[in-house]
Amino acid sequence: MDGCHGLLPLVKIIAIVVKIFWILIPIALIIFGTIDLGKAVIASDEKEVKGAQGRLIKRFIYAALVFFIPMLVSAVMGIVAESGDYREDDTDNWRTCAQNAGLIK
Repeated sequence: MDGCHGLLPLVKIIAIVVKIFWILIPIALIIFGTIDLGKAVIASDEKEVKGAQGRLIKRFIYAALVFFIPMLVSAVMGIVAESGDYREDDTDNWRTCAQNAGLIK
């Protein structure tokens, strides 16, 4: 049993999308950060350079949040599965499904 109750193809698609985001976000961060800082340096305006640095820091924070969302969801699901009324085999169904789809190890 895959633990997904027939939703394994959908979960696999979600896993692929998450992995694509994990690759594209750092690339986009580098490209946009370089462009912003390059424009600010070329303009030789100290205020613009500080603004570009602020945007770059915010982008790093957003990128980190994107990386931690799957870990956060996994932790919350683990807490929910461990608490409350459940059958013995139900607590690991979501984890088994995510492992079979390649979302978690």
